[in-house]
Parts: sequence; structure tokens; C-alpha cells
Amino acid sequence: MAVKPASLAQTRPRRISILGSTGSVGCSTVDLIERQRENFAVEALTANTNVELLADQARRLRPRLAVVADPSRYKALKEALAGTEIEAAAGPEAVVAAAERPADWVMAAIVGAAGVASTLAALRRGAVVGLANKETLVCAGDLVMQTLRESGATLLPVDSEHSAIFQIFDFAHPEQIQRIVLTCSGGPFRNWSLADMATATVEQAVAHPNWDMGAKISVDSATLMNKGLEMIEAAHLFPLAPERIEIIVHPQSVIHSMVGYVDGSILAQLGTPDMRTPIAYALAWPQRMTTPAERLDFTRLAALTFEAPDPVRFPALRLAREALTAGGSVPAVLNAANEVAVQAFLEQRIGFLDIARIVEDTLVRLAAEPRIDGVLRSLQDVFAIDALARARAGEIVGRLS
Repeated sequence: MAVKPASLAQTRPRRISILGSTGSVGCSTVDLIERQRENFAVEALTANTNVELLADQARRLRPRLAVVADPSRYKALKEALAGTEIEAAAGPEAVVAAAERPADWVMAAIVGAAGVASTLAALRRGAVVGLANKETLVCAGDLVMQTLRESGATLLPVDSEHSAIFQIFDFAHPEQIQRIVLTCSGGPFRNWSLADMATATVEQAVAHPNWDMGAKISVDSATLMNKGLEMIEAAHLFPLAPERIEIIVHPQSVIHSMVGYVDGSILAQLGTPDMRTPIAYALAWPQRMTTPAERLDFTRLAALTFEAPDPVRFPALRLAREALTAGGSVPAVLNAANEVAVQAFLEQRIGFLDIARIVEDTLVRLAAEPRIDGVLRSLQDVFAIDALARARAGEIVGRLS
């Protein structure tokens, strides 16, 4: 993983861009910036469709550029920013252009495969990128890591689990590390039977017990696919063989992840479940900044418990590990099929248990495609595989709904 030395610390305000500023991670980033306005200057903000919130953020933070990915919302954004000096733009290409603007630090928080192109654009110009979009490494991990090596950019993980590992991983001596352990809460259905999960509603699936997240990632957490995607992400971020990446259920979400060393020592990063903590770590790196996150009070912790994930009720973990082992473009197929299935569930076209079934069926159907095992060497390769997988997953959804 590429990192830069402490000389990256700056005396002038750090100029930043937030890709996906109206999502959960984006809003938390905005909150932190507003608490220390003297330390940050905003270059660009982007959103998918939420013009109202984007314009409100722009009026408060005064970026040079505000972009809405949906071209049909350009007029609304332009009107909302009338009377300001903030440039307005729209469309996927404008989002990529925003990532190419001269910001020191870029938050990549666009959900799903839609965030790949803009994240790569920021990395190509050598920026420091806070990565909250795990799908970028799932879909295009080899391409991303090659870009890092060539550009000298810095990639800082923002997912709470990967941020935890990053803080305690000895990059200077990776041979002394035996394993990393990603923790997960188990989601809202941790103790549900398969029969009950089959009738789970959208409202129940997005009601995460510990974290406040968007709908898509909340459903991923309910299926545990989110943890499977994080496992693939970790395989790119940290120099360890995939079989040395473990997943364990930790319902309290206090220990965010652990690193095990060859002498038997286990180092863990702990904290309350507040995304502003890992965001702040990346935002201020290599220093630290104050956050309003609730402080952990050990005297109020009744217990910290752990259990193995159930492979029968949560097959998404098996599918993700199989995709990681297969390599090539298989993880991109996994991600695309999952995005299609989750959206169908959110639209109430399929049942909760259908999500993993659709992903597995898509993987099986595309296994014979000669392109699937190949390395993705360009964005065009990524987009082609993504489109193929979405088409196959969409056909399966159509038959079920």
C-alpha cells in the first residue's frame, strides 16, 4: 500500500474535494470540516441526484465547483447556486473532472462501481485519496494498485475496519504479521432463522444495529456481503495472502479490527461506532484531529463477544472468498451482480434471500466466459465486465420478480 512520510503535514489549509458529499460518509466529512474551517479549503463537491443538499453544502463550504452526476438536475443546481461564485456542472464526466481538480486530498465516497472512474482520476494525478468506496478495489484492484505505483499517490482507507488495520499494521515488517481479522456486527439478522430472513422487509434490512449508513451498504451489511467486499479490499490494501484474512462477528462494534503477529500478540483498534473517527484519521493524516465522537467508556461495557459467521444463513461471505480466490474479473462480476440484486430488493421486486442467490447464479452463468478470468487492464475492461454482469443479473431478477 502506498503511503507518504510525515512531511505531508501542511501549515496552509488543506484543499480538499468530496466525491459523494451528500451520502452518509460525505455528510460526516462535511461535519468534520465545518468544525475546523480554518484548516480546510474546499475545491469541489459532487452528488448523484440530491441537488438540494449539495447546494446547501456548497453555500456553507464555498467550493469552487459543485457537480451533480444526473445531467437532468443541472438546471436545478445552477438555480440553487445563483448569486454565488460557485461553478456548477453535471454528468458523470463532470464528476471525473472534479476529481482531477487540484485538491491536496480527495474523499472517494461515491457508492458502488459508479465511483471507480473518479477515484482513479484522483489517484492518477498523485492526490491523497481517502477511500470509502470499497467497490473501487473490488472491481479494479489491480488497476488501482498499478496506478498508485505509477503516480506516487497515497491511498488511505476510510472504512472503519481497514482504517483500524492501517493504524496497527507494521508495514515496515509485514513478515511479522500472521493474520488480520475484520470484525462485523452481524447485521440486523444475526440471530434470525432462514425462514424469518426469507420474509425480511426493506425497512428491517436497512435498520443496522450500530451504524448509521445509506440503504445500499446497510443491505450489504445485512447479507454480510459488505464484509465479503471488505475482505477483497483488504487483500489489495495489505501485503498478506488472502487466506490470512479472517472475518469474525463482534456484535458490539467496539473492536473495529485486529492484527495478529507471529509471536501471538494481537493488536486491536477500539472506539465507539462513529464514522467520523476513521474519516478524521484519513482527513488529518499523518496527524490526528479532534472529533465529536463519543468516547469509549470501558466501565459501561457489559461484554465484548465474538462468534463465527454462519455460512448457511450468510452465503455472501463464501461467494466473496471464492471470487477473491478466483481473481481476474470475478470480483467485478460479484460486485455488479450484488448491486443489481440489492437494488431489486430495495425496490421490493425480490426477497432478501434472493440477493445471494442472484449473485451466485450470475457467477455460475458467467464462469464459462473467456473474459471473466482475465486481468482488467483498463477502465474500459472494468466497464465491459460490469455491464455484462449487470445484464445477466438483471435477467435473473426479471425471472424472479
